[in-house]
Amino acid sequence: MSETYVSEQLRHYIRLHRLESILPASLHPHLALCDFEQGEPICMQGEKARYLYILVKGKIKIFNTSAEGRTLVVSFKTPLELIGDVEFFQDIEIINTVEAVSPVVMIRVPYRALQEHGSDHAPLLRFLLDIITRKFSLKSQFMSFNLIYPVEVRLASYLLSVSFDENDAGFRGRLSTKGLTDAANLIGTSYRHLNRVLRKFADDGLIERRRDYILVLDRDGLRERANQNIYEQKPERMD
Repeated sequence: MSETYVSEQLRHYIRLHRLESILPASLHPHLALCDFEQGEPICMQGEKARYLYILVKGKIKIFNTSAEGRTLVVSFKTPLELIGDVEFFQDIEIINTVEAVSPVVMIRVPYRALQEHGSDHAPLLRFLLDIITRKFSLKSQFMSFNLIYPVEVRLASYLLSVSFDENDAGFRGRLSTKGLTDAANLIGTSYRHLNRVLRKFADDGLIERRRDYILVLDRDGLRERANQNIYEQKPERMD
């Protein structure tokens, strides 16, 4: 992870996502622009929460590990999204682990500065409230996907999410074969069942399984199998 403070690039992302009126000017000197590489963790479940992150470029994966050790994907997110908002208001440890799927850029806001410069700024408070309420309205849907949908749908959705970023045409990710056990855990199935479905996808010409990675050959066909990408349901953009 690399970080820069007040810069033209930071101002660019603030303008791009129409955050000028949302983030008070007194807060700007405390903002940092953070770049994360593909696969790099952004925050870890159970750690002390210290920052609010605003996703302004790239795609992130959000997943949760239960007390029994079961890990499940909650969702994949693209801009504009917040990480650490619920933790800020509830003063709790980080709820979910967040990882960069593609190269990611985030605006980082220290909680202390957010409290000092944003606690009485109405546009910022409305912005946070809107995102949090939408997040909770989708939470039960996301957590039930692993029970409602068959493995074929879950795996097709997962492959689409880790292989493509709708906002970055140049990104073409690959699922490493070394990570198949983790992938099985994340979508809530067994490694053996995952391999059976992968063989079916390969036989149908949707993917190619090479020695080190899995490559998506037919994106539209995979999207048809998924019906919809269950891990990337998005709320409408806020104006």
